[in-house]
Amino acid sequence: MTHNHPPLLGYADRLSARAGEVVEVKVSSYLEGEYTARLVRTICADPNPQGMGLTEEDVDSSFASTYPARIQKFAPGSCVKVPLPEGNNLPEVFTASTMIWPTLPGREKQAVLSVSVANSGTAFILGLDATGRPWTAVRLVDGSWAECTLHTPLDERRWAHLSVGVSQIDGFLKLHCSSEQLTEASQSALAKPPALGSKTPGILIIAAAEDGQRQMHFNGKIDSPAIWIGDLDLDATGWADNQAPIFARWDFSKDISSCRVPDIGPNQLHGETINFPARAMTGANWDGAEMCWRHAPDHYGAIHFHEDDIYDFDWATDFSFQIPENLKSGIYGIRLEQQGHHDTIPLFICPPRGRPTARLGLLVSTFTYTVYGNHARPDYDPAWMDKVKAWGAYPWNPAEYPNYGCSTYNFHSDRSGICHASHCRPLFNLRPGYLTFGASTCSGLRHFQADSHLTTWLEAHDYDYDIITDEQLHNEGVSAIEGYSMVTTGSHPEYHTTRSLNALTHYRDQGGNLAYLGGNGFYWRVAIHPENPSLIEIRRAEGGIRAWAAEPGEYYNAFDGQYGGLWRRNGRPPQTLAGVGFSAQGQFFGSYYRRTPRSYEDEFSWMFEGVGDELIGDFGFSGGGAAGFELDRYDRLLGSPENAVVVASSENHDDTFILVPEEQLTHITNWAGVPDKDLIRADMVYFDTPSGGAVFSTGSITFCGSLPHNHFRNNISKLLKNIFDRFLDVT
Repeated sequence: MTHNHPPLLGYADRLSARAGEVVEVKVSSYLEGEYTARLVRTICADPNPQGMGLTEEDVDSSFASTYPARIQKFAPGSCVKVPLPEGNNLPEVFTASTMIWPTLPGREKQAVLSVSVANSGTAFILGLDATGRPWTAVRLVDGSWAECTLHTPLDERRWAHLSVGVSQIDGFLKLHCSSEQLTEASQSALAKPPALGSKTPGILIIAAAEDGQRQMHFNGKIDSPAIWIGDLDLDATGWADNQAPIFARWDFSKDISSCRVPDIGPNQLHGETINFPARAMTGANWDGAEMCWRHAPDHYGAIHFHEDDIYDFDWATDFSFQIPENLKSGIYGIRLEQQGHHDTIPLFICPPRGRPTARLGLLVSTFTYTVYGNHARPDYDPAWMDKVKAWGAYPWNPAEYPNYGCSTYNFHSDRSGICHASHCRPLFNLRPGYLTFGASTCSGLRHFQADSHLTTWLEAHDYDYDIITDEQLHNEGVSAIEGYSMVTTGSHPEYHTTRSLNALTHYRDQGGNLAYLGGNGFYWRVAIHPENPSLIEIRRAEGGIRAWAAEPGEYYNAFDGQYGGLWRRNGRPPQTLAGVGFSAQGQFFGSYYRRTPRSYEDEFSWMFEGVGDELIGDFGFSGGGAAGFELDRYDRLLGSPENAVVVASSENHDDTFILVPEEQLTHITNWAGVPDKDLIRADMVYFDTPSGGAVFSTGSITFCGSLPHNHFRNNISKLLKNIFDRFLDVT
């Protein structure tokens, strides 16, 4: 580690690619000299020495070579940038005004509105000082500053109207602030003319200042920033309706799904958001009468800015390569190495569009991987590094590098939830060998690494398979998978867009065979930014296991305008697709399934051919059992098909397991109206579809962790092989 940066990191501009597509790779190294790059195929991402251990195969590639090392930096913090072309600088006498909702007042100086002039840097700032008091400053022609500060700090999370009048003619600086708690004003004389310039181009920034680099980032909401021509006496009630000439007035309630910030004034000084602050935020005049921003956009005229917004590092490309036509679909990695350090950037290679190369499609949950990207776990302990070193696991943990941007399971520094995620940055936990639970006695894996338990099983049993990702489902719909006899998920397909969920539903309803081998799947609704397909939005609305809760009135996605949160709250419980849905969660422990009487009937006994045990899956690399951590159950009232049959159910879960919030109604009642303990289970379900297909679901996130046990010779492995052979019509 150097200066709180791992020595060698990289990322690619895409997570998945097809033949003929170009992948751009961006690398930053704090080491001197050169690094090497090569292509590997990832077989097993679990570093547990009791299993296969990390397993990679070298693959010939056009980019295998050495490259000069260089440091690539990134700049967190969101804002709006507005170019000021020559002749459009601030009037000689102007009044700037806005509504603000500060979330970290008193932390350090924060700029709400600033202007930088070419060749001379920041010339004007309106914002808060280091104690949270309204503050403004103007740079004078001799380089000194004239400042004006009010006496009373602003309250956290309370709207206030902030305005400043500046006269370059009469030489004054007037600051005014009003809120429910205070009304205060102050004035300072300008001893010399301001260095604002009159003809040189510049830049206006909302929510930050720039003087060589961005700084003074504002934390909180800003609503209706405007600049008026002349010296105005704006108060808390009349400022928004003032009829004075407008120089610029930015309306955040327009183009909400875009990066564009329109100026509705005569000069059309439109801006652009930087680092994707949160839009569709309730504004100063939101009164709770409407919860959807599309229905009352004038109530959603705020943007929430954060000093730590960072989603796209925007690094320069070190090298690029085109996916060759003959590269087999699979899970690959771009392996970087330098002076004993390494980084492997995952790359999921899909088959040519419309030309499956196998009968089995493996759905890789890249949306879920990205949403969890750089999850800094609150229970992280540096002692985990002892296990990491002993196993040769991936050495960097996002809890130690929050400066690289955390996940949507974390908070911003102002304690608002992170609602955006992107793979256009290094994601530490999306690396072979990363340990999610460093203190566990098992492998302690989730997501990408846990899903490799399934891919190693497929390799061990010589199943040919193609990789399909959520991105393909979202972009291409059911056509991405309709050519496959069978589609299987991994351990945790939790996050889906409307399009990706529709694609799976259409595949099933058109006669496809679907295997859902996880738990807590098809749970949250997400949206993709219409201008940046790498950016994912999640609104954690009412209900669900939530790392944070969205503010009232902010449940609708900014990206697509649809109600966010659980698919269950959107009328599509997971049971309607897979027969089971999220029911309970506990610590990372696994138990076993017990076969039901129905599993012995002729109609279903084929699944258990060669399985002589009534209890199955009481072993595994994930929590020690096939049924654990996050459990899904059958429920007819939530949409489980009438013909769905539970062939096995888990039992004997420890006392850390509780119902998920959407199941619990009061402290003594739940949604299903049965004892809580009856709902803490994973149901293994099978059902045929009217169109000739079938669905098999395991209802447990730890199921795949049992597949490699005893070198793939175990009852869970045998059960799944029976399912796959039937779905693929293997004789």
